[in-house]
Amino acid sequence: MLKTLIIDDEPLAHQVIKHHLQSYDDISVLASCYNATEALRYLAQQSVDLLLLDINMPALSGIELLKVLHNRPAVVIISAYKEFAIEGFELDVVDYLLKPVSAPRLFSALDKVRRRAAAVTPPVLSYIVLKVDREQRKFQLHDISLLEAYGNYVKLWQGEQMTLVSSTLKQLLQQLPPSQFVQVHKSFIVNRNNIIAVDSAQIRLQGNQLVKVGKLYRPGLAGLL
Repeated sequence: MLKTLIIDDEPLAHQVIKHHLQSYDDISVLASCYNATEALRYLAQQSVDLLLLDINMPALSGIELLKVLHNRPAVVIISAYKEFAIEGFELDVVDYLLKPVSAPRLFSALDKVRRRAAAVTPPVLSYIVLKVDREQRKFQLHDISLLEAYGNYVKLWQGEQMTLVSSTLKQLLQQLPPSQFVQVHKSFIVNRNNIIAVDSAQIRLQGNQLVKVGKLYRPGLAGLL
């Protein structure tokens, strides 16, 4: 059963999608959200398998939602705007449908979601190998508390110990398990297991290290603890 959340600011769009989904026994629509902020609050309390997501919404767009969403489920974008398709696929959405969505096109998208869900889950990483000066060095993931952008390098913090590694924050984010590491600012990635307190502007890690939270990432703070 695919637990599904519909996110769209147009009530009619919800009706159309729900009508198409009536014929599927393996799709369970848990809720309908009418803006991205409402969706973030819901997802902080409830896990889902699939988002059926609009792009053009007030305050926070669908693309912006995906950028700040932690532990992102499978996503199918349903939008009236085709110009965001490339950016959507760069964020690893399963499919991109144009409104008005037809039943056959939605069927094809859902089939892709099922095939992705059935794929073999890769083994969980326990360490990462990074370049430090001229050598390759192994770092245990549970020891990493914070990653901080520093030009073409990254400051890797293990508590109070800092190591300068040859990488960019974007490259590291693609290698780290999203269930354990989350970006909270354009310059910072934190280990969720090291977070002990959160407020609207910063995160406190073990050892009382404070990390600034970027404005774009604040809507997703509720799900960090």
